[in-house]
Amino acid sequence: MKFNLNDTFNRELPADSITKNYVRQVPNAAFSDVNPTLPKNPSLIHFSPQMLENIGLNEFDAKSEEFLKIFSGAEIYPDTKPFAMCYGGHQFGNWAGQLGDGRAINLFEVNHNNQQWALQLKGAGKTPYSRGADGLAVLRSSIREYLCSEAMFHLGVPTTRALSIVLTGDDVLRDMMYNGNAEYEKGAIVCRVAPTFIRFGNFQIFMAQQDISNLKKLTDYTIRHFFPHLGEPSKETYIEFFREVCERTLDLMIHWERVGFVHGVMNTDNMSILGLTIDYGPYGWLENYDPNWTPNTTDAGQKRYRFGNQAAIGVWNLMQLGNALYMLIEDAAPLEEVLEDYQRNYLPKHIRMMSNKLGLKNAAETEFIIELETLMYQSEIDLTLFFRNLNKFDENAPNEFWTLLNESSYSENLEIFKEKWMMFLSVYAEILIAENHETSERISQMNRTNPKYVLRNYMAQLAIDAADKGDYSIVDELFNLLLKPYDEQPEAEKWFAKRPDWAKTKVGCSMLSCSS
Repeated sequence: MKFNLNDTFNRELPADSITKNYVRQVPNAAFSDVNPTLPKNPSLIHFSPQMLENIGLNEFDAKSEEFLKIFSGAEIYPDTKPFAMCYGGHQFGNWAGQLGDGRAINLFEVNHNNQQWALQLKGAGKTPYSRGADGLAVLRSSIREYLCSEAMFHLGVPTTRALSIVLTGDDVLRDMMYNGNAEYEKGAIVCRVAPTFIRFGNFQIFMAQQDISNLKKLTDYTIRHFFPHLGEPSKETYIEFFREVCERTLDLMIHWERVGFVHGVMNTDNMSILGLTIDYGPYGWLENYDPNWTPNTTDAGQKRYRFGNQAAIGVWNLMQLGNALYMLIEDAAPLEEVLEDYQRNYLPKHIRMMSNKLGLKNAAETEFIIELETLMYQSEIDLTLFFRNLNKFDENAPNEFWTLLNESSYSENLEIFKEKWMMFLSVYAEILIAENHETSERISQMNRTNPKYVLRNYMAQLAIDAADKGDYSIVDELFNLLLKPYDEQPEAEKWFAKRPDWAKTKVGCSMLSCSS
């Protein structure tokens, strides 16, 4: 097993001067050297063949003892120096100070086929940034991260990826719902992969420390390696850098809305500078359409990170990044202009995305989309089922769609909304007729936009429950199902269904915490 190593982050950016691994404040450094904790008895659960190929490995490598040792943290790959990143962040709207990789350890970077990848172990032990935590991860949260990051990629949503998931053989104490009922759970580690794991918080920590020199080094490094098309660093380049980060972040928010994904913990330290979905903690998927829903119990009262507020939080977080970059630009006006562009562009992008889901050639009227979203909310319509079934809509017989609409609703009182739905479907039919869109083309467009399969919360929980008993067959089944989420896959029709009643209030399905 041989990698084409190409470490850049820990070679070009300032290191923590203290090399001992204990919890502390780390000034004027981008990272701290730290080795993973030795696992007791590691074993491989699953790996992603596509990610293997992306980093220059094959399935023979993945089944080797060397692979298991490296990606469980039992051994350090030759000529590499693992490290944990230092960053800060706003958590639930409040500045939290230094945060950092509390349970993530970056192993090394590789370059394969001119693509740069950073490989990181999540759950591999304490770092200087672990605060009061143990730096470990448990099987349930690791399965959720492993399955969802690969599923999101195949949905076409920008995301970090996952290479592998291993059991450590260690027991980890967790209070899953933060209610005083701590229990031991199986420890596990996911190897996460991305071009870089740099977050908004990496820039914020240097602002908080008033460390302009290292802020400039980090920004120049990020532009040089990940935004090289912007040219040599300058004040103008920094503005264009901020503009592109804003554009990528907005596009990410639209993708989340398209597939019904709720991140659950959009703190600034969980925002990727590349516009990737990062840190799969208490995430969830909309089942009944509810813009006020958040899967995160920690956010149950405030609902700051609810589905319908994600785009607004995106711009709030970008404002915090802008505050950091202001130290280099020293002019607020261009940064404010970029943020205004984000806000101005959101609604047109949202309307265009929703129009694509409806199979429309032209952007729908804003009022039409608002009416649809209101009806879906009132009628408790399953987002995924409704839009996928809409490919069966016949504009010449709109009332016939009522049966499928019924099958997509969780409401016990859907009949009271029937008249409104019939009016809406009638208008929808008129729009389709007026557009004169070839039916096969419309259906093709809708099927590329509306997935048939997503990682519903109960599906992940079934995989977790089985895995906890040593049965990884559902992990494998869901992994393979979600490789082709837009395909019909008739043999997997059981997964194209509403949330079962048992999952409505089950922990892990309807409620998750930041330890999830």
